[in-house]
Amino acid sequence: MQRELAAERRTTLEPDSTAATADDRPFPELLATDRLVLERACRQNVAPLEFYRIRSSDDGVEAVTEYLPWGPDESPRETADLLDRFGREWKNGTVARYFVRPRATEPDAGALAGVAKLEVDRIRETGSLGIWLRKRFWGRGYSGERAGVLLELAFDRLNLEIVEVVHQDGNDRSQRAVERYVETYGGGYQGRLRNWRTDGDDVVDAHRYTITAAEYADAVDDRR
Repeated sequence: MQRELAAERRTTLEPDSTAATADDRPFPELLATDRLVLERACRQNVAPLEFYRIRSSDDGVEAVTEYLPWGPDESPRETADLLDRFGREWKNGTVARYFVRPRATEPDAGALAGVAKLEVDRIRETGSLGIWLRKRFWGRGYSGERAGVLLELAFDRLNLEIVEVVHQDGNDRSQRAVERYVETYGGGYQGRLRNWRTDGDDVVDAHRYTITAAEYADAVDDRR
């Protein structure tokens, strides 16, 4: 099937003289697409109490977390500890997490729409994509747009061999979004992961998709 790459929005790794130049700053602090700004997820870029409110009592938070491995935060301390973990993982180069914010031309410009991540496993030379968005930002195509810029980071800057995406079984919304951008960048479905994780008293399955560096390069060349 011919990939509809022309419909994809351009993504860029924006220059940042403070990022990716020292061992304690392995990732760019700022990324941008036509419609989004992705800034490092840390205490300096969010008020902890605002982040707690979003993760604990934001409108629709139960729907947001339904298929995620975490539920609404129970205390400001839990949220603060999470931000501290973000900092440790960023510094040791294992996970790049970014606050997703719409640009000035978008509705709700500057608001914190959600959090995106690229987890890096250097032993397997594999990156893992993830994202959650507040419910009022669903349906805007932001998931695919941030995927494009994080794939660029993974392959063109970090020189990873494979990027994987995993979503929980039953999460039809994520499935549709993942299938679109994985196909756009030349990847495909790899199969069902049985008993992927526990969810309360249940054990749930998941589905895995991958994009290789070669598939990504071919897709980008086709677009050019």
